[in-house]
Amino acid sequence: MEPIRTDRLTLRTYLPGDEEWMHDLYSRPEVTALLLDEPWNREYTLNRLGDRLMKTDLLGPTGTLALVIEYGGTPVGDVMIWTTTYGNAEMGWVLDPDAGGRGIASEAVTAVIDHAFGRGLHRVVAQMDARNAASAKLATRVGMTQEAHFRANWWSKGEWTDTLVFAVLPDDADA
Repeated sequence: MEPIRTDRLTLRTYLPGDEEWMHDLYSRPEVTALLLDEPWNREYTLNRLGDRLMKTDLLGPTGTLALVIEYGGTPVGDVMIWTTTYGNAEMGWVLDPDAGGRGIASEAVTAVIDHAFGRGLHRVVAQMDARNAASAKLATRVGMTQEAHFRANWWSKGEWTDTLVFAVLPDDADA
């Protein structure tokens, strides 16, 4: 797949060699605190990279597109989108906290939503730990509407956690 380009970003598929920045990002406890995974070790990073190398087409065999967010030619995070049911997709994102506050995540997520709708999808959803205020604000900022707040519905890292669900339709994105 050709990279998705915005004014400031390049969103590209994963490449061999991405394990260094991935490990640097995902081994940080403050990054994984509200994700499903614990901080990554090197072996787990290599496994995740191997998996993401195959996720290159939203409508292809894996039904998943995993993209590296590059800002100034440097990877600063990633965004993934995968089909769930006919015409529907779910997405998630992770941004290096050191790159926060510049609108990078909003720009990347908006570009991926636009890509999904350009491929004919009907709806894009994002689910997150309800304590992840930054992701909830991002979802709202890119035009998603909060549709649900599930209380104590997910067992994660030794505790029951709440889940927020946001979604956007093509008409919402045009508003």
